[in-house]
Amino acid sequence: MLPVQPAKPVAPRPVVRPVAEPDEGAGAPCPACGTPNPPGRRFCRRCATALNPVVQPAPLPWWRTVWPLRRRVRASSGRAVRLVVILAVVAALCAAGLLLLPAGRALFEDTRDKLGKPKPVTPVAVEASAEVPGHPAKNTTDGASNRYWGAPAPGASVTYTFRKPFRLVDLILTNGPSKSPDDYPRQARALRVDLEVTTQDGKQHRKQLTLGDTPGPQPVHTGISDVKTVRLVLHAPVGLTRGRHLALAEVEFFERG
Repeated sequence: MLPVQPAKPVAPRPVVRPVAEPDEGAGAPCPACGTPNPPGRRFCRRCATALNPVVQPAPLPWWRTVWPLRRRVRASSGRAVRLVVILAVVAALCAAGLLLLPAGRALFEDTRDKLGKPKPVTPVAVEASAEVPGHPAKNTTDGASNRYWGAPAPGASVTYTFRKPFRLVDLILTNGPSKSPDDYPRQARALRVDLEVTTQDGKQHRKQLTLGDTPGPQPVHTGISDVKTVRLVLHAPVGLTRGRHLALAEVEFFERG
């Protein structure tokens, strides 16, 4: 037998003491894989899914994104609907403006007429379709109510031409041969007068005037802009008998002051 060598001393092995593991199942499970995670973790220890995701606010309804216009909108908040609604509102306003513009302008001009003080306008030319000798049509603009224009029959007309276009606010007619009650019934009178107004652009405005069979001025509101000529046609005579004729004492024109 071979001699046995003396044994070497063997160091003792370290004793592994068990370490208490934290309870990994005490936290909320992962919303993606269901693995329990310890409290305080932000991401899942298995799939790295965020454990406490920030809750995104719900998208605004489309009607809350229309106004104010500068409001910021998120995705899925009705951006397209907002744009459609805005375009529809703009289109409606434009259409309403086009439809209401004439009415609005007429109301605006009428308000200005009432606020201003009318001032008289004298025509530069007076021309009648027919005249009785001694009673020319120019007598209607001479400022004297005891001189008149004599028309031989109904349908006679007189045309007044003005130097420059103006806003015809009012028209005053003095029917008969005079404003005096004693002289008024001495000649025939026209109880209906056709008013034809021609503006600078050639457009004509027609209006039928009904006059009272009484002496004195009879005002007529017109409210027509850019007037160039005014034509009066006499109709519906009263008191027209043999040896008498239609009489129109005075015609006065007034523009906006």
